[in-house]
Amino acid sequence: MPDLNLAQYIRANVSAALDEDIRGGDLTAQLIPHTQTATASVMTRQEAVLCGTLWFEECFFSLDPNCEIRWAIQEGKLVQPGQPLCEVKGNARALLTAERSALNFLQTLSGTATLVRRYVEAVAGTGVNIMDTRKTLPGLRIAQKHAVRIGGGHNQRIGLFDGVLIKENHIAAAGSIGAVLEQAFRITPPHIPIQIEVETLLQLDEALDAGARLILLDNFSLVDMRTAVTHAAKRAELEASGGINLDNVRVVAETGVDRVSIGALTKNVKAVDLSMRFTL
Repeated sequence: MPDLNLAQYIRANVSAALDEDIRGGDLTAQLIPHTQTATASVMTRQEAVLCGTLWFEECFFSLDPNCEIRWAIQEGKLVQPGQPLCEVKGNARALLTAERSALNFLQTLSGTATLVRRYVEAVAGTGVNIMDTRKTLPGLRIAQKHAVRIGGGHNQRIGLFDGVLIKENHIAAAGSIGAVLEQAFRITPPHIPIQIEVETLLQLDEALDAGARLILLDNFSLVDMRTAVTHAAKRAELEASGGINLDNVRVVAETGVDRVSIGALTKNVKAVDLSMRFTL
């Protein structure tokens, strides 16, 4: 993924989340004196890879720039059930108002990073890279791709603007694999990756003959993946995709492909169970 101004996206994400939650004001927080200060601690109820600390912090700093946040665990580290994650000190109203949005970011991004880490561990030693996709939660693509990296995975293109992925409809519209690749090589800037999706071994050979260097094997069987690796003979980088889960990702990796992309990493998100409690 290209270098991005991550802080810019974090501010935008947090601003949208707080506006969605607060609008005209936090009616319940008004029950607390506006000058009261408080301390709160956050803990996890399950094992997870911690991710989203910058989004979490921005939620509180947006409402109380003078609040203090002390982390007991670094981002990217594995945490255990019951383990304290951080302590937050500041204006009581601000802490109460920011709590839900802050936890939403932390639990969602930790959930993504945790799942990615499981896939990465499942293919350890094979040399295969676990890749993400564009199947992300609307508005949180940059955040989730950050979580993929924290979990040990790798990013594909961010969107339609920074990478070419030629799929079956592009091929049909262009007339052939050769024709669509010729056009792609002609108009695409050199720094932009060009990937083509193939559904059969015949299409794979057509793509190789046309000069493809990054090929997506869409829903290939294990047998066909192994054959594809032999056919490619390192002329192109091969990526497996479709129907891959934690139960079969290891055997897919062992076929000899270079990469495995999994939409579920960012599409089927299961948030980590977190809790924030006032201690003073």
